[in-house]
Amino acid sequence: MNVQQLLSQFQAKGLETCFHGRHINPQIYDGLNGRNWSLQDYVARGGYQALRTILGLNGEAAWTQDQVIACVKESGLRGRGGAGFPTGLKWSFMPRLFNGQKYLVCNSDEGEPGTCKDRDILEFNPHIVIEGMAIAAYAMGISVGYNYIHGEIFQTYERFEVALDEARAAGFLGDRIQGSEFSFQLHAAHGFGAYICGEETALLESLEGKKGQPRFKPPFPASFGVYGKPTTINNTETFAAVPWIIRNGGAAYLACGKPNNGGTKIFSVSGDVALPGNYEVPMGTPFSKLLELAGGVQGGALKAVIPGGSSAPVLPASIMMDITMDYDAIAKAGSMLGSGAVIVLNDTRCMVKSLQRLSAFYMHESCGQCTPCREGTGWLSRMVDRIETGHGKPSDMDLLDNVAENIMGRTICALGDAAAMPVRGMLKHFRHEFEHHITHKTCMVSSQAHASHHHD
Repeated sequence: MNVQQLLSQFQAKGLETCFHGRHINPQIYDGLNGRNWSLQDYVARGGYQALRTILGLNGEAAWTQDQVIACVKESGLRGRGGAGFPTGLKWSFMPRLFNGQKYLVCNSDEGEPGTCKDRDILEFNPHIVIEGMAIAAYAMGISVGYNYIHGEIFQTYERFEVALDEARAAGFLGDRIQGSEFSFQLHAAHGFGAYICGEETALLESLEGKKGQPRFKPPFPASFGVYGKPTTINNTETFAAVPWIIRNGGAAYLACGKPNNGGTKIFSVSGDVALPGNYEVPMGTPFSKLLELAGGVQGGALKAVIPGGSSAPVLPASIMMDITMDYDAIAKAGSMLGSGAVIVLNDTRCMVKSLQRLSAFYMHESCGQCTPCREGTGWLSRMVDRIETGHGKPSDMDLLDNVAENIMGRTICALGDAAAMPVRGMLKHFRHEFEHHITHKTCMVSSQAHASHHHD
């Protein structure tokens, strides 16, 4: 299926992904219509001017590596893949005096349930990622890069390959870019759809042709990454933010968001909303505003929100309606911004049933390398199953919480935490639903709906 067919399929269902015109001050999705993705279109929007600026090709002196990193630090840009680590700081970790090959990797293995923002960037604005990666490579003295793209969106991988060919033919990639002293080779690599390969060291293993399992850290990728060489890894959206920062300045980017949370962020809003899709808004936008952009809650009243992808702890409506969408505010509320996938749940949703679905996913996606995750995710899934199907015991809730607590922080990568946090979040805020399932062997939500229907 080609991209246009895919796009029309989304639009036929009323899902316009990112072409709805309801963004607020967009920087990455600005001016996109699904057809203007080529190099010619990108250049017409001011594309590759940032790269030309730092190379000194726009009539001014070339930037030093330190100048580029300082600009990114000033911007307050934080990693958009989930961890929210300051990007400029990460770039400064790359060893300057290392004489051998260094690598740059883009993590486009978008597998977090609810997240679909990077796919749209790669399909409909691929050159912004290429330019961002080239600028990052210049800042760190790197000459080879890879974009690792999720295997289940193969048409996206093919689109990116076409964009790479365009960039090479125009002299924006390759040896002596635009006649400068800077050379950068960029290649696309596709995964095979494993969720675990979104973890940066598992991604590196997969990129090297090995089984995608996380590595022990330390050593960290900055000193021991692809093929054992120093490597910097950032998310697709992180690289896509860089050209705007260079063109407009770090201070201007920071001013778009909040202190410590610069710029815009793309949120993938799904679940019980009238207009699901990707929304690019400034960091610190109130959740209530984001919900309004997505057409409001559908099919009932707002009950809960998972604010940062399925691994983020759930928050009840009362908390969500009072917070702003940025790393610090959501962390303070007891969850995390994560990948920016906002899953909205209305009051017809059973939280036990929702957790059953999430726990089954994490059990399925565990790579099995660590015992607490390999065994623990199965225990969690089976216990939630037991409660959902009416076979739960009163002791199960404490046991669930105990198993989740014992998984957290005891595994090589964060997948164990990702499986445990939804469990602990659900028990913290919706314990009464689990108690009702165990006591009455029936779902609280469906019995309430049945009672009100009967009453009518």
